[in-house]
Amino acid sequence: MSNILGVSAGFHDAALAVISEQGDILFAAHSERYSKLKNDPNISSELIEEIRQFDPTVVAYYERPWAKQLRRLYAGEKVDLQSLTVKQILQKQLGSKFVWDEIYSFNHHKSHAAAGFQTSRFSEAAVVVIDAIGEWDTISIWSAEYINNKAQYKLLWRQLYPHSIGLFYSAITARVGLKPMEDEYILMGMSAYGNDSFVYSLQKDWLHDIDTIKFKQNLHLGMDPTYLDQLDNFDLAASAQRFTEKLITAVVSKARDLSGSTNLVYMGGVALNCLANRLLGNYFDNIWIMPCPGDAGSSLGAAALIYGKQLNWKTAYLGHNIPGSYPVESLLTALLTNKIAGVASGPAEFGPRALGNRSLLADPRGSRIRDTVNNIKQRQKFRPFAPVIMEELANNYFDLPSGFSTSPYMQVVAGCKNPQDYPAIVHIDNTSRVQTVGKDGSGIRRLLEAWYATTGCPMLLNTSLNVKGQPMVNDLADAKNWSQIYNIPVFS
Repeated sequence: MSNILGVSAGFHDAALAVISEQGDILFAAHSERYSKLKNDPNISSELIEEIRQFDPTVVAYYERPWAKQLRRLYAGEKVDLQSLTVKQILQKQLGSKFVWDEIYSFNHHKSHAAAGFQTSRFSEAAVVVIDAIGEWDTISIWSAEYINNKAQYKLLWRQLYPHSIGLFYSAITARVGLKPMEDEYILMGMSAYGNDSFVYSLQKDWLHDIDTIKFKQNLHLGMDPTYLDQLDNFDLAASAQRFTEKLITAVVSKARDLSGSTNLVYMGGVALNCLANRLLGNYFDNIWIMPCPGDAGSSLGAAALIYGKQLNWKTAYLGHNIPGSYPVESLLTALLTNKIAGVASGPAEFGPRALGNRSLLADPRGSRIRDTVNNIKQRQKFRPFAPVIMEELANNYFDLPSGFSTSPYMQVVAGCKNPQDYPAIVHIDNTSRVQTVGKDGSGIRRLLEAWYATTGCPMLLNTSLNVKGQPMVNDLADAKNWSQIYNIPVFS
């Protein structure tokens, strides 16, 4: 078997991933980083050119197109007759640049499941997938294990459209005036400022049954903009977050009971809710969330299903490479002098979080740093930033929740033990979305070591090198342009 190309495209945050016949992840990247269109649903021509070097001849598509179009018909949406088959979609998305020996497609939720399980260290696990919607599935629970070195998946339970936790959260996102399918993380940040006393009202108004996650209405088209209009938006956000946590934990509890496993793989767009993720350790001992759990990550999942075995997962740095040594000394000098500096070096991160290769970094100790960085990124002033810290020091400064001994991909919030000392990286509730970095020799690790040795401060503020509504910086030209526009040095 030659190199395998995984494709996620046509709906939200298109991506490509390439796996070798030895199970190495050769490349994985978001189309938006090339096209400069946030959440671009289509594969950009520049991304196509980048993967030609791998010469893939086997292709895997992340969902069943005909099933998706059937669901669209059921939902009263317009059916795309030019997207009924994978060949039609590949022709539309990739053109005639490749000759395929083999073409496959897989169930949307199974692609999510494989992206998680086959990158995990587990030999067996319960797999939970929660998103807005796949073809028909909105929630699924699987048992996964390796039998004769081949990944096997058994569907244990599922919920179908229109009963969807993801659609509920997106509907609330729209209700408070944010952009659904994009600004859900802002709603999550808003929740810390509100009163969550309206959880019962939400459950009474929208839910038939929490055990089966059955909603009273189809929220695909949103909710009445006057719903609970007497509520402050922050109170609605807080109540919606707590209600969503009740729904998620009901699913996770069911997964534990049905699977009997102590290992959890959690995937789908809802897995990006790092506030809810703090509760997962109440049900499972060991937790793995692949750093790109949404639809983009399913490009890797579809390819993994063809490969069939455990992948050689090493890092989330899988995208476009800016060659050269990580600029530790330049960054250290800039941070000591100006408190803020950008970095664009090495392979780009696969997933929505900047992990040190496409980051805006800052000293977390200053009282004005958070406002300064929010102004640069053109974000709301209430929004928090994440700290990046050496793994072995993390427990001295943060209370990581059970199930998370480390947090290398910023997937969970933790209480900060000394929030007064690091005001730029704590939210109003004194929590932080922590990134821990092990002794992996990475550039961000070496920078943290130098920063700690020089200042005695164990952490840096780390946020993505972009501004609100725009994709992260991808290449050298992006970095230079960003630096010129926002007057912040970016080192490569």
